[in-house]
Amino acid sequence: MPSSPNYVRDYKEERKYDSKPTVKANRAASNRARTKMINAGKARIGDGMDVGHKNNKKENNMSNLRMESQHHNRSFKRTESAGRKK
Repeated sequence: MPSSPNYVRDYKEERKYDSKPTVKANRAASNRARTKMINAGKARIGDGMDVGHKNNKKENNMSNLRMESQHHNRSFKRTESAGRKK
């Protein structure tokens, strides 16, 4: 959702960010984790769930992975004052 009525996405800048080696490596790790869960029978294509990492590290061993709703996985824990909990 745009942040303002006159907001225009800068696709060239987005492409620059998405092609960084660190971003590519993180995306590849997430894809590997998803594939592991599909092969283990814990996930299906189009199920609306994300693969969450229990300790927030991109270790793709099965003991570190769990299936979570997209809403839960893409949010972050907050304190009582709604700030990000570190």
